[in-house]
Amino acid sequence: MKDLISLCQDAKRTKYIMNRLDSKAKKDALLKCADALINNKDVIIAANEKDYKAGIEKGMKEGLLDRLKLNDDRIEGMADGLRQVANLPDPVGICLEERIIEKGLKLRKVTVPLGVIGIIYESRPNVTSDAFGLCFKSGNSVVLKGGSDAINSNKAVTDILRKTLDDCGIDPDVLQLIESTDRETTKEFMKMKEYIDVLIPRGSAGLIRSVVEEALIPVIETGSGNCHIFVDESADIDMALDIIYNAKTQRIGVCNSMESLVVHRNIMDKLLPAMKERLASKNVKYRADKDSISLIPGAEAAEDVDFATEYLDYMMSVKTVDNIDEAISHINKYSTNHSESIITSNKENADKFLREIDSACVYVNASTRFSDGNVFGLGAEIGISTQRLHARGPMGLKELTTYKYNIEGTGQVRD
Repeated sequence: MKDLISLCQDAKRTKYIMNRLDSKAKKDALLKCADALINNKDVIIAANEKDYKAGIEKGMKEGLLDRLKLNDDRIEGMADGLRQVANLPDPVGICLEERIIEKGLKLRKVTVPLGVIGIIYESRPNVTSDAFGLCFKSGNSVVLKGGSDAINSNKAVTDILRKTLDDCGIDPDVLQLIESTDRETTKEFMKMKEYIDVLIPRGSAGLIRSVVEEALIPVIETGSGNCHIFVDESADIDMALDIIYNAKTQRIGVCNSMESLVVHRNIMDKLLPAMKERLASKNVKYRADKDSISLIPGAEAAEDVDFATEYLDYMMSVKTVDNIDEAISHINKYSTNHSESIITSNKENADKFLREIDSACVYVNASTRFSDGNVFGLGAEIGISTQRLHARGPMGLKELTTYKYNIEGTGQVRD
C-alpha cells in the first residue's frame, strides 16, 4: 500500500498525461472499463458481501445498508453509467469565447480539466466508478478516499478499473484509491494542496462540514439533503400522495429523498390521514407540529431540530402553514439548499416557489427523487453541489472543467 504522499505525487504526475489523451482514447478506455465491471461482477459482489455483512454486524441503518449494497443490477447500472459518460461529448478543448484584442492579438477562452480531483465519500461503492468515469472523461486525475464501510468493495472496483487502464496503455495512476481507513489519513489528505487541485466531499452532513472546515484545498461542497415537499391548498390530493410516497420511500438512504413535508392548513384534513394510510405499508414515522399531530395517529411532537434533520430513514417531519409565503420562509430556513418541490394547480404560486426557493433544484408537481446527474442527462454525477461557486446542482462533465486563455500573436509588444 502506497504512502499518502507518494500516491498524491503520482496523481499529480499523471494529470499531465491526461492532457495528452484525445477523445477517442478516453471513450475507448471507458467502454472497456464498463465491460470489465460486468466481466468481474462476481469478484465485486464477493467483496461487497464482506462490507455488507460487517455493516449489519455494526448495526448500520437500513438506508445506509441500501447505499452500500451491490448486486447484479447495480453493477449493470455502474457499467451503464460509464458507457453513458463515454458517449457524451468531450468537455475539454471547447472554445467558450473568441475575439481580437489590443494590437490584433487573437484571444480564445478554452475549457481545460481542473487537474487532480480528490473525492472523499462514504458507504456508496458505486461512487467509485461514477467518480472515476466523470473525472477521466473530463481529463482529470482522481484520488478517491472512500469510507471504511465499503473498503473491500472500493478496492475491488478500483483494481478492476486500474488493470483495464493499464491494458489500454494508459498509466493506471490516473486513478488512485487511498486504502487506509483511519481518520488521521483523511485529515492529512485534506491538507495535500501541493498535489490536489480540488476536493469534493460526498456523504453525510458531518463529513461535508468536517471537510469544509478543515481542508486547505479548495472545496466544492456537495450538500446533505433535507428535501421538502410543500402541498399547496390547490393541490390534487392523489398527485400529492403519489409524489410523497415516491419521494419518501423509493430509496430512503439517498440525498434527494423527501425528509420534510410542509402542508397548507386548508388541505391538511384531507391530505394527512390519507398520507398516513398510503405510507402505512412502509411503517413511516412522523415528527409533526402541534397543528397536524392529531391528524397523524402515532406521530410524535416535532422539535425544532426535526425540521432541520436529514433522517435517511422511514421518518419525516410535518409542518403546517397558512400560506405560500410561510411555506417558502420555513423551507429556506431549514433547507440544505438541495431539492424542494411544490404540489399545486396554482400557476402563480408555482412561479413564486420557483423564483423564491433558494435551492439547487426546485420542482413543480414532481418528486425530488429526480435530482440526479443521470436523470439530468449528465451520464452520472460527481455529487450535487449546494453552493454557488463554481457549480450548482448535479455536477457532470462540464462542472469538472475550468478554462484558460490562449492568446496568439504575430510579434506584438505592449506600449
